[in-house]
Amino acid sequence: MKVRSGIAYFVQDTMTMFKRCMFLSLRNLDAFLTGIGTPILMMLLFVYVLGGAMNVGNLNYVDYLVPGIILQCIGQCGSTTAISVNNDLRKGIISRFRSMPIASSSVLTGHALAAMVRNIVTTSLILAMAYFIGFRPVAGILHWLIVIGILLLFMAALTWLSIIFGLISGSAESANGISAIIMFLPYLSSGFAPTETMPTALRIFAENQPMTPIIETIRSLLMSATLDENFLPAVLWCVGILIVAYAGAVMIYKRKTAK
Repeated sequence: MKVRSGIAYFVQDTMTMFKRCMFLSLRNLDAFLTGIGTPILMMLLFVYVLGGAMNVGNLNYVDYLVPGIILQCIGQCGSTTAISVNNDLRKGIISRFRSMPIASSSVLTGHALAAMVRNIVTTSLILAMAYFIGFRPVAGILHWLIVIGILLLFMAALTWLSIIFGLISGSAESANGISAIIMFLPYLSSGFAPTETMPTALRIFAENQPMTPIIETIRSLLMSATLDENFLPAVLWCVGILIVAYAGAVMIYKRKTAK
């Protein structure tokens, strides 16, 4: 009889949990479409209603706006992840899985992998819509690869942070409310307007929160094909959040399921 190694055991169980999460996502198309529709509507609103009043230098406003919209889109997907994890925890699904001969960590990694796929799909659709309404990046292949790497890192960090929100919340509504805070952080950054135009207190916050260096790095790569001084802070923010969120999610998951 063939015995699975520990890694093969974990990978197979993770893929099983991933397929389950994706199946549930397809059954809950309203949440998926909301995750796509909200950022698209916000992009159209800002470009066509407010864009004419915005002064963003030499850039077209849609070119300026896209990085912030992408991060908002990823934040919206985080709410879906938090709700999904919370539902599994409250309804006893996770307890049932733990009674089966599967790798316990595969439950969370399955959710995380499904969240990454949802994020990639929705981000691609946002970029396609942005291009349709006038988004014209000048980035080369290398610059796009760096942008993709930063976005994947940010998606992973936000996914594990959303998993924490799902684990600690008492209800799906609470999980959605807590994770929605992340979705609104791009508004309090350079995503929609230059920080120089903000009141002093808000400007200090906007320039020192993680969204701003990530947005500025993506914008610089896409619209001027250069790496600026925001690249290192952007990477450090993403890596730091990912490490802390992953460790916190695993610790909380073990405590929650030990009862």
